[in-house]
This record gives sequence, structure tokens and C-alpha cells, in this order.
Amino acid sequence: MAATMCQVMGLVLGLLGIAGVIASTVMDQWSTQDLYDNPVTSVYNYRGLWRSCVRQSSGFTECRPYFTILGLPGSFQAVRALMIVGIVLGVIGALISIFALKCIRMGNMEDAMKANMTLTSGILFVVGGVCGIAGVSIFANLIVTNFMFTTTTATMQGSLQPRYTFGPALFVGWVGGAVLVVGGIMMCVACKGMAPEKTHYNAVAYKASKPNTIYKSGDERSRRGFDDDYKKSTTRSDDGRQTQPSKFDYV
Repeated sequence: MAATMCQVMGLVLGLLGIAGVIASTVMDQWSTQDLYDNPVTSVYNYRGLWRSCVRQSSGFTECRPYFTILGLPGSFQAVRALMIVGIVLGVIGALISIFALKCIRMGNMEDAMKANMTLTSGILFVVGGVCGIAGVSIFANLIVTNFMFTTTTATMQGSLQPRYTFGPALFVGWVGGAVLVVGGIMMCVACKGMAPEKTHYNAVAYKASKPNTIYKSGDERSRRGFDDDYKKSTTRSDDGRQTQPSKFDYV
């Protein structure tokens, strides 16, 4: 019962973590404009993994996707790849964990097979969560680096260069990745309780006798005496044939 509850809770947490990572990936507010030095502005900028948006004070929002791939920084593309890999691994782990539930019977599937499937799904959850956390952390490092080297002084065109800070998508990604890792750990723990116990047999060691047995002198004399008594006990019939003693001779 404990293994089943742990397995179900791991699956639920895994699904929630996958939903968090997917929501973080599709959100546009990965980096938002810092309004500390200029709280009143008519234009508000924010960026995501797939497009950048501008929101005006009138409420009108205009978003523009990134039309280039090679023009983006390598670290930015690495963040995209990590988030996609995390989602794919999480979805595959969720499908495997559904078929590995103890309440679902598929043919003659044994408990050992379901335990292995549960362990596999747990490992996929953990790896997917780590990929999501790593992608969000890399993007956060980019924001910190750009924030330190960006100033709010006026440019040659007379406008201020905005600085960006952490957006809500980063926190959603961190929480989703952490929940996904916890779900994977619970699936791995449930695998240990689902594995069938091995039967131990009490074996007795057998020691074979030596091929070359050395008889003692007393045993040799006893054996010779037995042979002499056996020869004397043989009788001969009337026609001279040698016969073995029957059991009635000793009655």
C-alpha cells in the first residue's frame, strides 16, 4: 500500500512539474523591464524565449517573434534546447509511469517489470527536472550579467536604455523543475517497494570423499577376516558346482 501511494504521488507531482515547465517555456515574461529608476513610463518591455513584447500605457500590446536562429546568442539557444529536452523527457516518463501503475493490469505483466518501468520513469522525471532548472538558471545568469553592464543613461537618440530583471516565467520554471525532481525521487522510492523479494534457500554444503582412501592396519585385517569367512561359507553341490549360500542356511 505504501509503495502504491508513493507511486501515485510521484506521478501527480511529475504531471504538475511537467505542466510548470511547459508553462514557463511558453510564457513571454522571462525578463521584464526594471522600473526601479523610472516607475512611470508609457512603454513597458518584456521578453521571452520566442518573442519580445511591448506594452503601452493605453493597454495595447505588440509582440514580435524572433525571426532568426543563428543571430541569437549561443547561451540563449542552449536555454531553449534544455527546456525542450526537459519537457520531452517528462512527457515520456509520465507515459511510462501511467502504464507502470499497480492498479493497471496489462496481460501477464509481472511486478518486476512494473518496478523497472517505475524506476525508468523516475529517472526520466529527475533528468527532465534538472534540465528545466538548468535552463532557467542559465537565463537568469544572462539577466544578471546584462543588468550589471547596462546603464540607464541617455543614448545618442535621446532615449534611455532599459534594464531587465527577473520575470515571472523564471520562478514558474524553477518551481516546476523542482516539483518534477521530487516526483522522480518518489517514483524511484516506490520502485524499491514494488520489487519482489528474493527467496533465500538454506543450502547444505556437500563434501565429496577423497578418491584415494587410505585404510588403517586394523581396518585391513577386519576386511581380510570378512573375506575368509565368506569363502568358507560357500558350499559345493553334489555335482561339484560351487553355489552361494542362501538365506535359509542361517536359519
